[in-house]
Parts: sequence; structure tokens; C-alpha cells
Amino acid sequence: MRKLLIFIIAAAILGLTGCGYNSFQSTDEQIKASWAEVLNQYQRRSDLVPNLVSTVKGETQFEQDTLIKVVEARSRATSIQATPELINDPAAFQKFQQAQGQLSGALSRLLVVSENYPNLKANQAFRDLQAQLEGTENRISVARNRYIKSVQEYNVTVRSFPSNLTAMVFGYKEKANFTVENEKEISKPPSVSFDRPAAAPQGAASGVAK
Repeated sequence: MRKLLIFIIAAAILGLTGCGYNSFQSTDEQIKASWAEVLNQYQRRSDLVPNLVSTVKGETQFEQDTLIKVVEARSRATSIQATPELINDPAAFQKFQQAQGQLSGALSRLLVVSENYPNLKANQAFRDLQAQLEGTENRISVARNRYIKSVQEYNVTVRSFPSNLTAMVFGYKEKANFTVENEKEISKPPSVSFDRPAAAPQGAASGVAK
């Protein structure tokens, strides 16, 4: 009886190679690596914000509401602890995604508004920070896309037969992913333009933000 039990266990273990067990291991490691890169790029962006805000403050006429929203958005984004377990918690992952999306929007708004301030646009430090931010947003987009593909591959394995049986035995569950409806807004890099804006018609100057 004992030999039969050992044989059954051994056969089950050998059969795992055809039931997606190895795929779970490889895709899970790929997800961890992709997630680490996403966090790395988000941290890189977060580190740029204080210098960006400090430089913009030098323009005394700049819209304070825009700066406040950037600072508040960064605070919300950094307040969420992006632990490895976060990707297994859909609710926590959604909050993380929303916070990062809000920071993206606030930064994009700041760069758009800065076009109204020639002195700020001429500031070399500000221009350098703009270039760094644009590059970081592009890297975030690439890192997010890699993560999305890794999770998609993993989740397909969780749902597919016969690997779904292996998932049930070992407790593998679908992992949270960036939502499609927010993809364009969150991963879109802020537009950066150094072109001089067209002169406003006389009488419309009062509409320029102060």
C-alpha cells in the first residue's frame, strides 16, 4: 500500500510538467521582475517631483493650485506601500494605480501650464527636469506594458485546462493588472514642447493664467 502511495505521488509530481506547474514558476518570476521595474520607474519619477516643484516656485506668478495638486498627488502615490503582496490584492492594486494615474495627470497639467511662462521655459534647470520627466514617463510606459504582458500570460495559465487544476491544488490565483480603460491616460507621457506659443490677440491677455 505504501509503495502504491509513493508511486501515485511520484506520478503526480512528474505529471506536473504537463499541467502548467513549470509555467507558473517561470511566469511568476517574470511578473516579479516586471513589477520591480515598474516600481523602480515610478520611484524615479517621484524623486524628480520635489526638484521640479522647487524650480517652478521660482516663477512667482505660477498657478499655485497646479503646484499644490502635484504635491498632493505625489503624497498620495508615495503613501501606498508597494509591497510584493500588492499585486495579489486587486483592491490595493487599484488604489495604487489610481494614485499613480493622478500624479501623471497633475504633472501633465503642470507642464501644459508652464507653456504660459516664458521665463520658466527659458530656465535651463526646468528644461532639464522636463526632459528627465519625459524620459521617465516613457520608461514607465515600457515597464507597465511588460508587466501587463507577464500578468496576462500568468492569468491565462491559471484559467486554462489542465493548468487550472494545478492552480487549484497549489492555490495559484489570478493577479491584478493595470486596467485597459485607464491604460491610455496613465501611461501617456506628458507632452513637452519648447516652441514659443503664438501671440495672443489683443484683449485676450486677461485670460492668461496668473
